[in-house]
Amino acid sequence: MTPDLPLQAIGWPLDPDGRPAIAAWRELLAAHPDARPARVVEQHRSGYVVADGPDHSFSVESPPEWQRTPSYKKGATPTEQRAGVGDWVLIAPSIEHAAGKDRIVALLPRHSAIKRGAAGEHYKQQLIAANVDTVFVVCGLDADFNPRRIERYLLLVSGSGAEPVVVLTKADEAKDVPGSLAALIELAAQDIAVRAVNARDPDSVAALNPWLKPGSTAVLVGSSGAGKSTLTNTLLGIERMKTGAVRESDARGRHTTTHRALIPLPGGACLIDTPGMRELKPTGEETVADSFADIEELASQCKFRDCQHAKEPGCAVRAAIEAGKLDPQRFASYHKLGGEVAGAADRLAQRQAENTANKAPGRSPGRAPAKPAGPAPNARPTGRKTRR
Repeated sequence: MTPDLPLQAIGWPLDPDGRPAIAAWRELLAAHPDARPARVVEQHRSGYVVADGPDHSFSVESPPEWQRTPSYKKGATPTEQRAGVGDWVLIAPSIEHAAGKDRIVALLPRHSAIKRGAAGEHYKQQLIAANVDTVFVVCGLDADFNPRRIERYLLLVSGSGAEPVVVLTKADEAKDVPGSLAALIELAAQDIAVRAVNARDPDSVAALNPWLKPGSTAVLVGSSGAGKSTLTNTLLGIERMKTGAVRESDARGRHTTTHRALIPLPGGACLIDTPGMRELKPTGEETVADSFADIEELASQCKFRDCQHAKEPGCAVRAAIEAGKLDPQRFASYHKLGGEVAGAADRLAQRQAENTANKAPGRSPGRAPAKPAGPAPNARPTGRKTRR
């Protein structure tokens, strides 16, 4: 089948021959000749809302294996492998539904995915948005301005397949915009765009147009009160999203956006608005080096290969901090996030090992495998320092 223009208006990519641009999508379309594509625009506990055009959305049933909880039980699909906002799915009439309600029959492969570690003791991933081209990391230029939080967001975006853009809102209220931009000077060296805007002014918000071309998809992420819903309203040209005031003490806001939603924009792009996220846990799949290339470059100049950047002689990182060339808070963030990613990677590996063991013949599902002998996963190597 050849999708029509309404699908293209909500991001369906086509190659020059008019076929789906991703080969795996063509294969799944051929495997489900009675199904048609649609895009997930809302996700709720009770099910999904999908769209097959910019002006037509409707609810659908999810597959039975997506409805089983918790996700680690036998026969259930892990949460991050279920459809989320921005995903493309194939739908077909459900023969079990009297009214002929459509059901999702296949999830098309993603070309990008933004995820975070879910809250709780057990390792889980939470999908924030799928199939996006740009991630707008939104932060207000008020008391809530926090370069360290921006670094954490950028870490989650790294390796996702999407381009990050830092959007600093409330530029009309800020007292020192140049100073805030200077605090993010390291991002320019990594070719990460930073734009300061007045979220209520269409002319100011037009600075984001290069990332909102027809057929593209962007997602807004940031803490509550950062101005994501205000940005959405300005881009739409109407007051569609509910907005609220922030506390004067710390500029924090309440959750005016309660669920993720994909919204077609008048210019032909799609925008995903998300609720504010107070907890940003890595999944263990991130690469810290991608977000801290400046520190990694300094570390490569240290005298010892396994330098911990503490009191070792010939440490280029400590020298840069002492010379005022590296912000000590940025280095502390690098060290902290590196530890969190390593810990999450250990938990991810453990879950994968348990899943493999549970699938092995003769093992009862849910029974944890024996712990391997040997040193702890986070044990540091001992011995003398090795010169480069």
